Amino acid sequence: MTAYLDNAATTMVCPEAAEAALQIMTVNYGNPSSTHTMGRNAKKALETARAQIADAIGAKPEEIFFTSCGSESDNWAILSGAQLGSRKGKHIISSMAEHSAVLKSLELLEKLGYEVTRLKPEKNGSVPVAAVEEALREDTILVSLMLVNNETGGITDIAGISRAIKKKGSAALLHTDAVQGFLKVPFTVKSLGADLITLSGHKIHAPKGVGALYARGGAKMNLAPLILGGGQEQGRRSGTEPLPQIAAFGVAAELGKKSMDESISKMAGLKALAVERLTAENEGLRVLVSDAPHILSISLPGYKSEVMMNFLEARGVFVSKSSACKKGGRSYVLEAAGCSPDIIDGALRIGLSRYTTEDEIAALCDGIHDARERLYTVLR
Repeated sequence: MTAYLDNAATTMVCPEAAEAALQIMTVNYGNPSSTHTMGRNAKKALETARAQIADAIGAKPEEIFFTSCGSESDNWAILSGAQLGSRKGKHIISSMAEHSAVLKSLELLEKLGYEVTRLKPEKNGSVPVAAVEEALREDTILVSLMLVNNETGGITDIAGISRAIKKKGSAALLHTDAVQGFLKVPFTVKSLGADLITLSGHKIHAPKGVGALYARGGAKMNLAPLILGGGQEQGRRSGTEPLPQIAAFGVAAELGKKSMDESISKMAGLKALAVERLTAENEGLRVLVSDAPHILSISLPGYKSEVMMNFLEARGVFVSKSSACKKGGRSYVLEAAGCSPDIIDGALRIGLSRYTTEDEIAALCDGIHDARERLYTVLR
């Protein structure tokens, strides 16, 4: 059997989303900007998907802007968000454990004269509210922190950070990359209190190639576009919309919202089962983080994660050692969190979904135990 347990990297497209994409590609394939019937039908499908995404996070449809991916949404939120506040200051707060799309955007802003405070994360990859409060200054214009860390599953209290910003009377915009938290950790735009929220399709059983950015107030926020052209997405993000992916994204979000409580309960139960077996059967195994229901970060000090992954793959079990968006090298997230080299070198990330089964968890646990036994014999 195949046990796909790398759902933090990407997910299977659910049948309903695939069907929605196929219908757009083969039947309702008009350009949403065209004024004829085919175009109007396509426009209707576009706005239906926008409403579905908005409903999933308690936003208004006009506050949802479609992008090509979560990375584009992060780039847009940070680069344009910083530009919005540049008259008030040039100080930005983030952390050392953010997604590379955030980190690279911040590096660019530093070259343009902005000052970035990168906070050290906790052991689980999250950032405490108190650290943000202490870092806030009069010239702080943007705070960017992810909701759920993509490597560890650690959850940052974005709502608490929002309250701290308001309590200090700061005008700083708050951006959160919620790609790993969307439909895995319950939230609404009201409960989070963020001004900008990054979302992605392929982490919730929609196709790759589509993301979204929530911007409080929609076009009224006046985010400068990164892509210029025909003025799609209320003039904020030009380019013909990839309607098959967008329609699938909308369907996946609607289904994900309806099944969210059940899915969270199922994933949490399977993760608990994995933790119980893995810790009982593997002496020295460390559970690094156990916050988000769908991400389990473990380490087997003394056993290289690449070697363990190869053993598991040979048995049809697929996991990862860190973010799939980062190629090679040690995990900068675990390094920033203060983990020792042997912990980092033996770290594995296990990603669950609502489609994960007990048989897949059993295959994982059997595979890790068998790999340790075989490797121990070789290493001894």
